[in-house]
Amino acid sequence: MLEEKKGFFGRLSQRISDAILMNPSIDEDFFEELEEILITSDIGMETTRKVVDTLKKEVKANNMTKPEVIKIRLSKIIADTINKGEAQKLCSEYPLVILVIGINGGGKTTSIGKMAYKLKKEGHTVMLAAADTFRAAASEQLQIWGERVGVNVIRHAEGADPSAVIYDAIQSAKAKNMDVLICDTAGRLQNKKNLMDELNKMNKVISREWPEAARENLLVLDATTGKNAVSQVEEFGDVADISGIVLTKLDGTAKGGIVLTIADEYDKPIKFVGLGEGIEDLKEFDPMDFAKGIIE
Repeated sequence: MLEEKKGFFGRLSQRISDAILMNPSIDEDFFEELEEILITSDIGMETTRKVVDTLKKEVKANNMTKPEVIKIRLSKIIADTINKGEAQKLCSEYPLVILVIGINGGGKTTSIGKMAYKLKKEGHTVMLAAADTFRAAASEQLQIWGERVGVNVIRHAEGADPSAVIYDAIQSAKAKNMDVLICDTAGRLQNKKNLMDELNKMNKVISREWPEAARENLLVLDATTGKNAVSQVEEFGDVADISGIVLTKLDGTAKGGIVLTIADEYDKPIKFVGLGEGIEDLKEFDPMDFAKGIIE
């Protein structure tokens, strides 16, 4: 997943390596320095202390002194902290309806297109629903992605009822025996109540019209916004039952530490990460691969 060391991974890896190699002994000063490195990399205080305390206990219990051994153990601790097991994988039951939420500009529409491409490449039949009818050009952008990927897009005129788009998309998807229906949604309405009402309405339509379909509610977050992205987990968590996170723009960012905070402190599985601009750059999240990218 992380073929090249760059951005967040390169900087954090170098800082941790320097801390391990330049400290004459693995003592309290080292652990304080490690804690500071993690916190300043947008990893939450609670998660940082959990990681450092676990490493501290293992170092003491096993009398670890070799830098390479400590790096390996730290990598394993980080991977264990963010590993959500099967919850990290996209639901494999079909038909499947994926409701994609997130603020405008976070990479939502692009992620939907890349997800559709990935699923189609795996042999699934996919349809898109342009239910973000409040943002100018949102449905047009999704249509472009649909044409690029080669999947149908159900859309209405700008300002139309989003739930009506969902309704029509479900009828079409059912009639054509689609495996997956991916629904784009508005990233921002007049206030949180409007957003909650719209999402509730869409969920009711899905439950009523396609009760046998499996469900995913994916929140798309822009990794470059750091702690601001973390606050969006709280805000959208108030209006939707989030089943997983799609973290975009993870390549080249200094804010990748939010992966640990989201997975640990908010108990949300990271399902996909965006590592570039290409159509194949949406990758399934691998905790150990991510941890190795940080440490090794």
